[in-house]
Amino acid sequence: MFRIARAPRAVCLLLALLAAACGREGSPPGKGPAPEKLPKYQVREGFTLPASRTWARARKRGHFVVGAKEDQPYLGEKDPATGIYSGFDIEIARMLSASLGFPPKTIEFRTIASANRETALQNGQIDYYVGTYTINDNRKKLVGFAGPYYLAGQSLLVRRDEKGIHGPEDLDGKRVCSAAGSTPYQRIRSDYPKAVLVAYDTYSICVDNLLTYQVDAVTTDDAILIGYAAKAPRELKVVGRPFSKEPYGIGLPHGDTALRLALDDALQARESNGDWKKAYDATLGLSGVPAPHPPAIDRYPAS
Repeated sequence: MFRIARAPRAVCLLLALLAAACGREGSPPGKGPAPEKLPKYQVREGFTLPASRTWARARKRGHFVVGAKEDQPYLGEKDPATGIYSGFDIEIARMLSASLGFPPKTIEFRTIASANRETALQNGQIDYYVGTYTINDNRKKLVGFAGPYYLAGQSLLVRRDEKGIHGPEDLDGKRVCSAAGSTPYQRIRSDYPKAVLVAYDTYSICVDNLLTYQVDAVTTDDAILIGYAAKAPRELKVVGRPFSKEPYGIGLPHGDTALRLALDDALQARESNGDWKKAYDATLGLSGVPAPHPPAIDRYPAS
């Protein structure tokens, strides 16, 4: 069973709890990483990629337009007061922009919901997408992927007082929330059909429903859930072991092989020179989870 729902984007209870958590001793900062702690990325001078229509369009425009998330702590967050995006995914987008010849500060970020990522890439609304975007064969038929740049795994977020949910095997009859169109949503629907699925456009609304006892668990990648739990440690916890492998990739228009390979090269170089780890430590590393080893880049052949 499942139900798709909608709710206002302003999630007051969640924001209030996260703000309160930030005032506690030892709690992570509330509005994302401190700007002065973020790495600086050297812009590659004289870079050209005429074989890529996407890059050429960005060159004419003067900057990249990048799709992202805005409600995922330490991964992709947008400060409602300043409109500034921050997080590990945002830093990946910035370092890649620098490698492809565009100053990171020129990026125009656009919030794109999980269910709309392929469409946004196909219709040219964005040049590339960095936002906990799992690489899989079905999506490769619609869009291209560079990377992966991070390996996550699906997990469960529950309330701190929850005693009956320790893993996906405990979800029978439980109300489980995830983002519409996401890989975690699809996995619960296919592999755990006795769970009662609820879907929203964003995970922040799922977390708000969890805090108000309207759902029993939120499921998505552990990297996302760790961020929420770190910001409200007295209210939330991540349980069990990850029950999937979710390689995060940079989404780009299908068939733009030149751009895909250039992004792969750029990512490899940023991992080798230490920028990847610096970006992780300044963002997702604030959750207390140390930087893992970056996954091997999948340089798959053109289709």
